[in-house]
Amino acid sequence: MAATRLIALHKNKDMTVAACLKNRTDYIENPDKTEQGQFVSSYACSALTADEEFMLTKRQYDLVNGRRQKNDVIAYQIRQSFRPGEITAEEANKVGYELAMRFTKGKHAFVVATHTDRQHIHNHVIFNSTALDGSRKFRDFFFSALAVQRLSDLICLEHQLSVIEKKPYRERQKRIVYPPKESNRDRLCGIIDTILAEKPGDYEAFLQKLEQQGYEVKRGKYTAVKGKGQKRFIRFRTLGTGYGEDEIKAVLEGKAKHQPYQKKQPKEQPFQLLVDIQGKMAEGKSVGYKKWATKFNLKEMSKTLLFLQEQKIGSAEELRERAAAATERYHELGNSIKAAEARLTQIAVLKTHIINYAKTRPAYDAYRKSGYSKKFLEAHREEITLHKAAKAAFDEAGMKKLPKVNELDAEYAELLIKKKAAYPDYRKARDEMQQLMKAQKNVELFFAEDKSNFRPQHTR
Repeated sequence: MAATRLIALHKNKDMTVAACLKNRTDYIENPDKTEQGQFVSSYACSALTADEEFMLTKRQYDLVNGRRQKNDVIAYQIRQSFRPGEITAEEANKVGYELAMRFTKGKHAFVVATHTDRQHIHNHVIFNSTALDGSRKFRDFFFSALAVQRLSDLICLEHQLSVIEKKPYRERQKRIVYPPKESNRDRLCGIIDTILAEKPGDYEAFLQKLEQQGYEVKRGKYTAVKGKGQKRFIRFRTLGTGYGEDEIKAVLEGKAKHQPYQKKQPKEQPFQLLVDIQGKMAEGKSVGYKKWATKFNLKEMSKTLLFLQEQKIGSAEELRERAAAATERYHELGNSIKAAEARLTQIAVLKTHIINYAKTRPAYDAYRKSGYSKKFLEAHREEITLHKAAKAAFDEAGMKKLPKVNELDAEYAELLIKKKAAYPDYRKARDEMQQLMKAQKNVELFFAEDKSNFRPQHTR
């Protein structure tokens, strides 16, 4: 199965034209990839001096035409790959040579290198953008890549090799599963898992192995590392449970067992909100958008109906009642959490005032016995101010008898436990309310669209 690509090679801004050509020809002629140069062939040039001969032709072009472009294509590269086990390297080189000769019509020098370092044998063809006589240059025309592909397929068929069969768009298999994206932190966790599995002798040996993996290590109060291409350092203590300095040291010392980090897959939404097709069309959307939105709505509506069946909801009225009940429960749990948070804040403030009141009472009693002396006030202004603020807070709350600090601590701890225990139910009620409300909106919008589509048309 031959796959072919045509690529224009431009001059790198940091390199000369000669250096760019040498860089590309050296890569494709790499002895480790071409069986020590055994599968390298060329036309109208020597494979060893192809870059210099390309440059000589370009200088001739400059002398003949008297012009030089800054951003010009210096060469073109064709990549041609074959099905594994279908062709030998020697035959592949011949096929690549024939492709280059027929495409350039023998007017441009080229080099063909067959690489055998991968499971699939593939060719790299580089041909000079300047013609052999130095009179003209090859210009990348419209659909030139397609022309190369078709010529390559024709040559492969002539050599009884398979080609990629193009399928109509409707018959192509759509990609459903995508590889998960790996963040810098996930990659670092994976490398730490691998190093810990090797059981390094101590923490310093562990850090040295990280440096061997290309990480820059910053030692200090908190160990931090930075990989290639990263802008910021990542502290171990921010990677999660099992990846802090103390936890890694405990594993290295044999005091604990390391549990590799398992990334949780994002929970897939059972269904999405329908598209308001009438509203979108009023905004000026195209007919193609309407077709897509109609299919999308049918798909999401079928998911919505499956959700209603799972919830054992048989009518729109029952759906409204369930949605209202879920909303009421969500707000009820939210209000209870807010009330607990308000009381926790109140207890913390009250406790502070009680402690301040007790600490500053001797100073205030002395201030009162001094006849509210200004001199005493200036010397003990902070204590007296705190005492007055506490007294004002007690009076505002209408408290005649102050509660004990131990009782407030017990109430605070109990409220905190209840608040934390209420959060799972709160999140569950929120998710249930959101799903039911979304299902209700989908049902209402779907039947509204259905009625508008089947509205009788009045004729004159």
